[in-house]
Amino acid sequence: MKATELRGKDQAALQQELNELLKAQFGLRMQIATQQLTNTAQLKKVRRDIARVKTVMNQKEAK
Repeated sequence: MKATELRGKDQAALQQELNELLKAQFGLRMQIATQQLTNTAQLKKVRRDIARVKTVMNQKEAK
């Protein structure tokens, strides 16, 4: 996911994307806890995507 894609979305779509990413992050954390996750790089990717969405949301609020 790129920031340019996120900037084209409205606030409601960004909030929905953030909620989906937070659910995905929770699922990955549970998989790590139960030792079912083999590709731990997914967690880093989701965490960065969450940061991107929050950054774009804050930039839109500031305008």
